[in-house]
Amino acid sequence: MTEALALPRTTPFVPLDRETWSRLSDEIDVPLSPEEVERLRGLGETLDVEEVRQVYLPLSRLLNLYVNAAGSLNQATNEFLGKEHQRTPFVIGVAGSVAAGKSTTARLLRALMSRWPTTPNVQLVTTDGFLYPNAELEARGLMQRKGFPESYDRRALLRFVSEIKSGAPVVTAPKYSHITYDILPDEQVVVTRPDVLIVEGLNVLAPAQLRPDDKAALALSDFFDFSVYVDARTTDIEKWYIDRFLSLRGGAFSDPRSYFKRYASLSDAEARETARGIWKRINEPNLVHNVRPTRGRAQLILSKGGDHTIRRVLLRKT
Repeated sequence: MTEALALPRTTPFVPLDRETWSRLSDEIDVPLSPEEVERLRGLGETLDVEEVRQVYLPLSRLLNLYVNAAGSLNQATNEFLGKEHQRTPFVIGVAGSVAAGKSTTARLLRALMSRWPTTPNVQLVTTDGFLYPNAELEARGLMQRKGFPESYDRRALLRFVSEIKSGAPVVTAPKYSHITYDILPDEQVVVTRPDVLIVEGLNVLAPAQLRPDDKAALALSDFFDFSVYVDARTTDIEKWYIDRFLSLRGGAFSDPRSYFKRYASLSDAEARETARGIWKRINEPNLVHNVRPTRGRAQLILSKGGDHTIRRVLLRKT
């Protein structure tokens, strides 16, 4: 099984260890307080202000440079065409396995990038909202493959990001509840022409899949200006998933509305066995066959160690 990304002698990536990468933020102050970092941190993660300073702050600075460069390119194109076209939102994709920490990465980038003067309006959308409703998944026999590429309304997701990159003033997306484990039929996420839009999800870097009824083969990543993959070894992610499952028994699982409330009263041993079974049956196969193969399509890879901290950064050469 492929684990750490093996780089050939000639590679499109620049590998940087954490110490080297962290030097890029020596002259930048962390704009987040310890309390803000605590609120942004995912369950079971070890994120602290020092890791924000060493890893995520330089990443936000790099992304800010890319955004500014995109603005300059838009201006040059307008001059070339002799027309004035408003710059469209800069779209960032964040991918990775369940329990790898991609949601925390997305939230951190939103918080940090909104502090840069040229990108005060940063919005975040997760692809969970584009999962088919549970009733539809049941009808299609896909309930046990929730999170796999075929469990998403791919056309709706492509249409959403296409409208964003077309400069539409208001674009809506379905809203998902991690309590009920389903789409909320009467609620929506509203995106209003942000400076930056972060799209976070398992399969956001998946390649295009041409089907007989498709007129064109487009991938979601065709609309991205930058993409990040949060990487770790399968054994580490499995441990994090199981630990998080145990912690959720006293949290989200105990909510009477929770889809998983039947797990709230499990003993430690029962919870570990249940979580490991779910991981082996659903999440690990999805990671191995669908999510990890997209890793090399990212512009930047954040590689984590077993303690959930970033050990290495790989940046695609330009």
